[in-house]
Amino acid sequence: MNINATLLGQFIVLLAIFMAIACYYFGKRKTKSPKLTALAGAVSALVPIIAVVFLIVLVLKEDIDTNAN
Repeated sequence: MNINATLLGQFIVLLAIFMAIACYYFGKRKTKSPKLTALAGAVSALVPIIAVVFLIVLVLKEDIDTNAN
């Protein structure tokens, strides 16, 4: 079986973009630093299984309380 390096690279770039957007969205609700969460999600896309686990953990994390005084 032949693996096309160009196709693999395009897949990783698209996964990184998707992970950055998804992690930023969930990071706004579940963390105090959504930009750092988006960066970590985009970097984790270099190894797709780690990206999926990172997104699952982020989805299952409890929302932060933004109305606390």
